[in-house]
Amino acid sequence: MIKSELVQRIADRNPHLYLRDVENIVNAILDEVTDALARGDRVELRGFGAFSVKKRDARIGRNPRTGDHVEVDEKFVPFFKTGKELRERLNDSSEA
Repeated sequence: MIKSELVQRIADRNPHLYLRDVENIVNAILDEVTDALARGDRVELRGFGAFSVKKRDARIGRNPRTGDHVEVDEKFVPFFKTGKELRERLNDSSEA
């Protein structure tokens, strides 16, 4: 699902809201999550999961095309851990 599909589904379920208002709400939520992660904060949505930032240390990598060794700088990457309710819902539906 892409963001525009998410906005459309929320708008369909809430006919009293204008599409542009739903889009502004979704953008505001995603912006807040992004800003929090950029500050190094953790974002937890109960029942869904938690977003955090992990640090990957610098290392020596390998160029897959040439096989040459290359230096990879340290970097910070987003990490998502699913919540218990989401995990249970995914596993229950896959067995049915």
